[in-house]
Amino acid sequence: MRITVWNEFAHEKTDEAVKAIYPDGIHAVVAQFLAEAGYDVGTATLDMPEAGLTDEVLANTDVLFWWGHMRHGDVPDSVVQKVYNRVMEGMGMVVLHSGHASKIFQKLCGTPSGQLKWRESGDKEILWVVEQSHPIVQGIDEKIILEHEETYGEHFLIPEPDELLFISWFSGGEVFRSGCTFKRGRGKIFYFRPGHETCPTYYNKEVQKVLINAAAWAYTPKAEPYKYGWVPKVVE
Repeated sequence: MRITVWNEFAHEKTDEAVKAIYPDGIHAVVAQFLAEAGYDVGTATLDMPEAGLTDEVLANTDVLFWWGHMRHGDVPDSVVQKVYNRVMEGMGMVVLHSGHASKIFQKLCGTPSGQLKWRESGDKEILWVVEQSHPIVQGIDEKIILEHEETYGEHFLIPEPDELLFISWFSGGEVFRSGCTFKRGRGKIFYFRPGHETCPTYYNKEVQKVLINAAAWAYTPKAEPYKYGWVPKVVE
């Protein structure tokens, strides 16, 4: 399995607080623990040619991790279409935190999925596991506690998830569907809410375990493409 971790890599360059937590970028931390788990991992960032997602990179990516926030609009539509096509063909995708408002997640969902409630007030987050048998939550207890995270709140404008794995409760009172799976074409998608840039969330071992599991779950071995359009009779 080959993984590409994509990050717009903007906050880490302009915000000293973020740079102190992720000096080499959020993508570097995520790529490191995925590599330590035994995966073949590469990284790509927005300011690379073609946003780092050339035809060659995408052709050699089985699972794409995506973190974006302040520069969603700068991702070229041509790249979004290529990623979409690869998901339809069977590339898995793990969308992280504010990637819910990315062009690609909205295209895959068919809804303006940036619509939700939010607040940056350092609330505690408890992610409750609600589907204990799912491969993504294996090795996780009944909950993950994050002492400080950005708050998201319902209603979250997404299609009905195929599976709901986590519900978050925040100390400010909100709840949120924080772990959702979707299938599009042959591709499997996991949205995982925590991971605000000013919080060291991706150093949390339980969060890492969820994402390591998600990579394995989202992987689909390559197969011959489906045939569409006119075809001859199967039986004469």
